[in-house]
Amino acid sequence: MGLVDNLKAKASDLAQRHGGKVERGIDKAAKLVDDKTKGKYSDRIHTGTDKAKDAMERLAHRDTNPATGGQTPPDVPQPPSAS
Repeated sequence: MGLVDNLKAKASDLAQRHGGKVERGIDKAAKLVDDKTKGKYSDRIHTGTDKAKDAMERLAHRDTNPATGGQTPPDVPQPPSAS
């Protein structure tokens, strides 16, 4: 495993274990910035917050298959081809 793969695995592990804390931190930072800008950029802050949360979710579940709801499906045998 290379350095980059090792870092990705560690980041994924941290995201799985502490994802809730990170998301609460994102929300807290977004609220602070929204308050400081007096709501002028609320739509942009909300969009950025959603993207950051989505990225955290993908990082936390990067080893699972998103098409199957996060679970890796069992191997399904293919039907024989018609000859």
